[in-house]
Amino acid sequence: MTVTRFAPSPTGHLHVGNLRTALHNWLLAKREGGRFLLRIDDTDAARSREEFVAAIREDLAWLGLQPDGEERQSARSAIYEEGFDRLRAAGRVYPCWETPQELELKRKVLLGRGLPPIYDRAALKLAAEEKEARIAAGDLPHWRFLLDHEEPIAWHDGVRGPQAFDPAQMSDPVVRRADGSWLYMLPSVIDDIAMGVTRILRGEDHVSNTAAQVQMFTALGAAVPGFAHEALLVGSEGKLSKRLGSLGAAHFREAGIEPQALVALLGRLGTSDPVDPGLDLEALAADFDLARFGRAPARFDEAELERVNAAIVHALPFDAVAARLPAGMDASAWEAVRPNLSRVAEAQDWWRVVTGPVAAPELAQEERAYCRRAAEVLERLEWGEGPWKALTASLKDETGRKGKALFLPLRQALTGMDHGPDMAALLLLIGRDAALARLRAAAD
Repeated sequence: MTVTRFAPSPTGHLHVGNLRTALHNWLLAKREGGRFLLRIDDTDAARSREEFVAAIREDLAWLGLQPDGEERQSARSAIYEEGFDRLRAAGRVYPCWETPQELELKRKVLLGRGLPPIYDRAALKLAAEEKEARIAAGDLPHWRFLLDHEEPIAWHDGVRGPQAFDPAQMSDPVVRRADGSWLYMLPSVIDDIAMGVTRILRGEDHVSNTAAQVQMFTALGAAVPGFAHEALLVGSEGKLSKRLGSLGAAHFREAGIEPQALVALLGRLGTSDPVDPGLDLEALAADFDLARFGRAPARFDEAELERVNAAIVHALPFDAVAARLPAGMDASAWEAVRPNLSRVAEAQDWWRVVTGPVAAPELAQEERAYCRRAAEVLERLEWGEGPWKALTASLKDETGRKGKALFLPLRQALTGMDHGPDMAALLLLIGRDAALARLRAAAD
């Protein structure tokens, strides 16, 4: 069974790039009839906060991404110790005592010589007695994973294709701090093994991490999952944008964006497939294919999101939005104003136009006389189901007006606006008495 996971750190709110990663992992799992897991990577106790854990769950729920299981790294220290002990017994982790300042100096020396800044493994040269003496004296080490320089690192990436790394050109990664706390690399691998994760889909900024983690899986006697690394998001201007780091689910919710709009856009972002506002999660999952993702940066365009959102709003049935509409607004009112909305919340503005009051426009004398005559004609007409058609037809025959000259002054008088929903539907909602009062007010 395919098992994917989304593993955010609760040190802040999810941004749009995180949401895309979560969505794609959900789509990948569901396409193959598998499971999508949420793992809260909260080993950084100083920065992790419960409010962010709650926000992560809320954001996923808003998008419709229900995990099939959840784990918390803070509750899994026992399996990290067990895995660490196994690696230590096998000689695959080793203690180091260099300070950050010493490591930075080594790095600068190597760069100054035109060499890659790779850790020189000096700690491996320390005698066992010296190591024991340091630890006994309370000089606790940090720990590195010993990369196997004899074994090349290679995998077939689901997006990037064949990947190959020379471990001799990589630094042994630090996996544990001197205070005993964990860095990202090793606990993630131990969790992926324990949780049965078979596919790891994440951003291309993790490619070098994957190279080291491939050896960690092997060192722990586990099968290496399938890896895929997506291109990172860029802004509409085609550059990496700090703004993308601040755009999260809360931002889109507050802006009135429908979750389906974000899902429709992010589901196809990075492919050449067109964004289809009509596709829901299940439809996107059925068509999800990593082979369609390119290596070029994926461009996130808020203007495109707005267009997708408007298309979705225009198709929303009354039952889907009834709880979000102003009191008194029924299905006929929703269907009348819906084509003019880019967000559901804008229905409130048009409902105010229907219920009034509407400020009388300042019209020229000729237009005021026209509105006065319109009121007289409307007053003697049978209201029926088509008063707008009857009113404009009568005025056209009587005045010879047509087009904008016929319709615009009436719209302005009845709604206070130059544009808006279809007046045939709107006039029925406004009602006979209110319509007469507005025409007369415009004529004064």
